[in-house]
Amino acid sequence: MSIFQSIIIAIVEGLTEFLPVSSTGHMILAEGFLGVKSDEFVKAFTVIIQFGAILSVLILYWRRFLQSWDFYWKLLVAFLPAAVFGFLFSDKIDDLLENVSVVAVMLILGGIFMLFVDKLFEKTTENQEIGWRQALIIGFCQCVAMIPGVSRSMATIVGGMSQKLTRKNAAEFSFFLAVPTMAAASGYKLLKLLLEDGSRQLLIDNINVLIIGNIVAFVVALLAIKFFIEFLTKYGFKAFGWYRILAGAVILILLGFGYPLSV
Repeated sequence: MSIFQSIIIAIVEGLTEFLPVSSTGHMILAEGFLGVKSDEFVKAFTVIIQFGAILSVLILYWRRFLQSWDFYWKLLVAFLPAAVFGFLFSDKIDDLLENVSVVAVMLILGGIFMLFVDKLFEKTTENQEIGWRQALIIGFCQCVAMIPGVSRSMATIVGGMSQKLTRKNAAEFSFFLAVPTMAAASGYKLLKLLLEDGSRQLLIDNINVLIIGNIVAFVVALLAIKFFIEFLTKYGFKAFGWYRILAGAVILILLGFGYPLSV
């Protein structure tokens, strides 16, 4: 992977990680158009650059992360379902992740759902403090995003709205929950690279690519989060729904014409 390719992929990661449009689907398109050849480092790179995106949340909401121990316990409660399901079904998840058709179909189905999601839940105008039960339900909703193409952001925000949170509150809790979830995934991938002899050397040879990717993902994610909160609060999900349908259709068309796309 070249530095140019890493920058483009990191921009895609930063833009899409916190938007309900599936970062996985966009990684597929980006890597396909850039002609990136998949290897162990490329697979790890698309996960490890989430560190940059995580840092953007910590910087933007640093006061919230210092507010109380109760906040951390609720994040832990919401994180546990994904941690348990991820451990139990990791092989199945990896099999689905390599199926580009699954990603495309879920993009489209999720997009159709998002066209109507604003009408499915009562509009709440008052900010609410999230409770333990709500945190746990949102955590189980996050597990749905283990199906590639669903979007972790969409699953957790919709889960929050189903618990009477405002769009803004639901989106912000989704950002907070991304920190332990993405840190665990990124840390696991990084550890695997470090512990395997061949992969460790691959990491050392491409460390500059990884560092640049994380910096770019951090900067872009900062801008994307600010844009998303304002847009979601004002306009809702419909525009993202149409966009997901378009992205999924593009992937299916490219697959139909034999274009080499992979995860």
